[in-house]
Amino acid sequence: MGAHEEYGVGRQRFDVADAAPLLLDPQGVVTGWTGAARLLLAYPASEAVGRKLADLLTAEDAQRVPDLVERCRRDGGWTGLLTARRRDGQPVRVMTRITAADEAHGGSRWLVLLSELVDAPGWDMSRTVLERMVSDAPVGIAIVDTDLRFVWSNAALEQFGGGPAPRRLGLRLADVQPGMDAQAVEAQMRHVLETGEAVVGYEHVGQIRSAPLRETAHMLSFTRLEDDRGRPIGVYYTVVDMTERHRARQRLALLDRAGQSIGRSLDLVRTAQELADVAVPGLADFVTVDLLETVLRGAEPAPGPLADTEPPALRRAGHRSTEDDLPETGVAIGDGVAYLAGSPPARSLATGRSWRAERLDPPAREWAADVPGDRGAAFLEPGPQSAMTVPIRSRGTTLGVTSFFRGDRREPFDEEDLRLAEDLVARAAVCVDNARRYTRERDAALVLQRSLLPRRLPEQDAVEVAACYRPADELTGLAGDWYDLIPLSGARVALVVGEVPGHGIDAAAAMGQLRTAVRTLAALDLTPEEVLAHLDDLVARSAREEGVEPGAAGTGSGQFVGSGCLYVVYDPVDGWCAMAAAGHPAPAVVLPDGSVTFVDLPQGPPLGVGGPPFEAVELSLAEGSTLALHTDGLLARGETWAVDTGRERLRRALERAGPLDSYCRAVVDALVPARPYDDVALLMARTKRLGADQVAAWDLPCDPAVVAEARRTATRQLSRWGLEELVYTTELVVSELVTNAMRYSEGPIRLRLIRERALVCEVFDGGATAPHLRHPRTTDEGGRGLLLVSQLTQRWGTRFIPDGKIIWAEQALTDFLE
Repeated sequence: MGAHEEYGVGRQRFDVADAAPLLLDPQGVVTGWTGAARLLLAYPASEAVGRKLADLLTAEDAQRVPDLVERCRRDGGWTGLLTARRRDGQPVRVMTRITAADEAHGGSRWLVLLSELVDAPGWDMSRTVLERMVSDAPVGIAIVDTDLRFVWSNAALEQFGGGPAPRRLGLRLADVQPGMDAQAVEAQMRHVLETGEAVVGYEHVGQIRSAPLRETAHMLSFTRLEDDRGRPIGVYYTVVDMTERHRARQRLALLDRAGQSIGRSLDLVRTAQELADVAVPGLADFVTVDLLETVLRGAEPAPGPLADTEPPALRRAGHRSTEDDLPETGVAIGDGVAYLAGSPPARSLATGRSWRAERLDPPAREWAADVPGDRGAAFLEPGPQSAMTVPIRSRGTTLGVTSFFRGDRREPFDEEDLRLAEDLVARAAVCVDNARRYTRERDAALVLQRSLLPRRLPEQDAVEVAACYRPADELTGLAGDWYDLIPLSGARVALVVGEVPGHGIDAAAAMGQLRTAVRTLAALDLTPEEVLAHLDDLVARSAREEGVEPGAAGTGSGQFVGSGCLYVVYDPVDGWCAMAAAGHPAPAVVLPDGSVTFVDLPQGPPLGVGGPPFEAVELSLAEGSTLALHTDGLLARGETWAVDTGRERLRRALERAGPLDSYCRAVVDALVPARPYDDVALLMARTKRLGADQVAAWDLPCDPAVVAEARRTATRQLSRWGLEELVYTTELVVSELVTNAMRYSEGPIRLRLIRERALVCEVFDGGATAPHLRHPRTTDEGGRGLLLVSQLTQRWGTRFIPDGKIIWAEQALTDFLE
C-alpha cells in the first residue's frame, strides 16, 4: 500500500510512461496484469487475471462496461474517466484509455491504460487537441514574448482588426491597433511579467481598427507563461468583446443622469437646456431643442400632433455642441426657428413620430427657412452626418421638437440610439409640460399679486418710504406676501406687512382680500391691536363659514387662517409709534446713529387660529429713524431657519445705510438669493417730524362764547400760513366741530390745526360717543352742521383715544403747496 501511495502522490498529468497497463480479451476479461496495475489497485496478478473489468470498478461504473465495450468495437477505442475499486474497497478515480491490441495470429485484445488522478485537473489532452481548442475558440487569444511581440494568436483575434495571425508575428500591439491605447494594455502585460500575478477582467474602452468610428469595450485577462524552470517566457491573454454591455451601461447611466439633471427647475428654457446638456456628448455631438411659442408663454397647446397646413411658430429653447463654440446656426436661445415644409423636424411635429437618418447628404441638411447660412443643421465638419428628430410630446400634446446630430468622426445613429433619444425626450417632455403649466399659473398669480400690491405708495410727509418685493422661486411657488402704506387722519400713517399661507393664485387672491380688509379697518382709525382683533374675527368667521377648523389652512376664505400681519401707526407730530403683530416678525429699527435694534413686540397668534388677545407697544422714534418691516422670507434660508441667526444677518445688512431706495434693495440682495425659498417683502420707512410751524393747538374752555374766539384764532393761523383762501371753510368747520364738542361732551376741549399735504382741523373732547351724519328735512331747525362739513371738506371722521375722542376734517392743499 505504501508503494501505491508513493506512486500516486504529486501526479499532475497523464503520462503514458507512468500509466498502469493491463490486457482484456474481447469479452472484457482481464488476461494480462502488470506490476504497475498491482501498485495502483493492490490486486496481485493471481486475483486479477480472469476477472471481468466490471469487477474492478465501482457498482455505478460497472454498469457502463457493456456500453464501453460496444463503443470500443465501433470506434476502435475510448478515453475517459472511471472510478476503480482497490483491493481494500476504496474508490480511486483513474484516467482510462482503451485501444485495440491486435495479435499477430489474428486474435483481438484491448490494451487498457490507467492513470490515477491525484490533484490533477482532469483530462491530459494531446497538443493537437489543445491547439484545435484554442485556435477554434470564439474568444480572442494571443501570446506575446517578453518584448511584448506577438508569437501566436488564434483566428478569433482577427475580428478585432490587425490582420491574420501570420501578419501579426513579431509586431507590437500599437503596430496592429494604432487607434487603441496600447500603452495602457502593455502596462498590464509588463505588470504580469514582473510580478507573475494574473490580471483578470481588465476593461479597455476606445477605438479599434475594425471599428474606427465606434467606441468599443473589451475585457482582457493576462497570465504569465513560464518555462520548466519557472522563468517568464511571455504573456498569454484573452480578449472578449463587451461593447454591447458597455453601451447598455452607458445608456442606463445617461438615463440616470437625465433623471437627476432634467427638471430640477420649473423654468421652461432651463429645462430645455438641461435636455441638450445631458444628450451631449453621451448621445450626440450637437443637439437643438425648439419649443412652441405658445408653450413658452405657458398657454395650453392643441392636443395631438400639429397641423401641417401652416408652419408652427417655434423658438430655440436649448442647444449644446461638443465644440467650445456652437456651430454657426444663426439661432440664439430665444430666437424664432422656422423649418421648411417637409423637413424632418416639420414632419415630426406634424406626425408626432420620430425620424432617423444614418447618413445625411448635403442637400438633406437644408431644413430651416429664413436662417442664412444655417439650413437648420449646419455642422462643424463637412461630409456625411447622421441625424434624428424626436417630437416633444406629453399627455398627447406636441410641445416642440428635438434634433440630434453626429459628425463623421462617429458611427451613425442606430435604432438603439433612437430609442434612447426617445426615452430622454419623453422624460424631458413631462418636465417641460410641468414647467409650462407652472409658468401659466405662476404668471397669472404674479400678475394678480402685483395688481393687488400698491403700484406706488401714497405721497405723505410722515415718512420717507421704500419697498422691495421678491417672489419665491419656481420650485416653491409664489406665496401671498404683501405690504401697504395707508395715510390716516392727523397726518399719521399706517405701515402694514403681512403674508398669507399657501402658494399660487389662491394665496395671491387671499392676500388681496386680506389687504382690502386691513385698509377698511384702517379707515376706522382703530388702534393696532383693535385692527388685528377685528381682522382675526373676520378670518375666523370666514373659515367657519367654509367649514375650516381653526388652525387649519383651507381654500377660499379659509386660506386666511394662519396669516400673519404687522400693523404699525406712526404720528409725525410727536414721533410716537404704536404697533401690534399677529404671528409676524417684529420690525427692526435703525436709529439715526446707525445702530440697529429690534422692537420687543409681544407676538400675538396668527390670524384665525385663536389665542390670547393682541397687545400693542408704543415707542418714541427720533427723526431720521428707519423702521424695517419684513416678512419671514427675508430671514429664511431654506425650509427651517433660526430667528436669532436671521436677525443677526439682518442686523449686519441694515448697518450699511444709504439712500432709502438703494438701501432697501441692498438689504434684500444681501439676505435673499435671486430665487428665494419664500416670498420676501421689505417695507422701510424713515421717520420725519412735522415742524413747529406746521402744527398749532389751543385749549378751549367748555363755554359757548369761546366758539367765536376759536374761529378768530384759526383765521389768524391761516393768515400766518398764507392760506387765506381757506378761511371761510375753516371757520365753518371749526365752529361746527367746537360747537358739537360743547353740546355732547363735558370737560376740556382742544383745537389743533395741522398743515401738511392737507389742512387738518381736529377737535378733542372727553366724550365717548361719535357724531353721526344726519340728513335733515327742510323743516328741521338743526342737524346740518356735519352735513356741511362733509360737503366742504375732503374727508372727515372720528377716532377714539384713551381719554376721549377726536373729530377731524381735512381740506386738500394741493393747489397751495409750492
